[in-house]
Amino acid sequence: MGLVYADIEIFNYADETLCEDGYLPKDKIRKMQVNAMADSGAIRLSINENIKQQLGLRVRQQLNISLADGTKRTLDVAGPIRLKFKDRDCITDAFVLPNNEEPLIGAVPMELMDLVIIPSENKLVYNPQHPDGPLYSLK
Repeated sequence: MGLVYADIEIFNYADETLCEDGYLPKDKIRKMQVNAMADSGAIRLSINENIKQQLGLRVRQQLNISLADGTKRTLDVAGPIRLKFKDRDCITDAFVLPNNEEPLIGAVPMELMDLVIIPSENKLVYNPQHPDGPLYSLK
């Protein structure tokens, strides 16, 4: 069993909104494809400073976090972001890791898109119980 990576697309959701409202041409929406580690132990999406700059994302707040090695830090949270995996997507924000650190897809965006990690195949996939689209519970 190894690390699980997935190709994702990240969009500046504010740009998409401006485009929908007629203020920005579609070809000016900032987006990029990245290969990110799927990490169910991480809570949210994490991007790096380079991705934040390229997408022109705004820092919305700062939050205290604990890294995998137990180190505690305060990180910027930037967004809004539309995160896309294959034909599923969600609206979220992201912790901003320094420099060119590896991006992570955490449990919340995976849950929002109804994705699961298959460790034996080193894959991130649609939830096999809901292959036709996410099923949300409002119970």
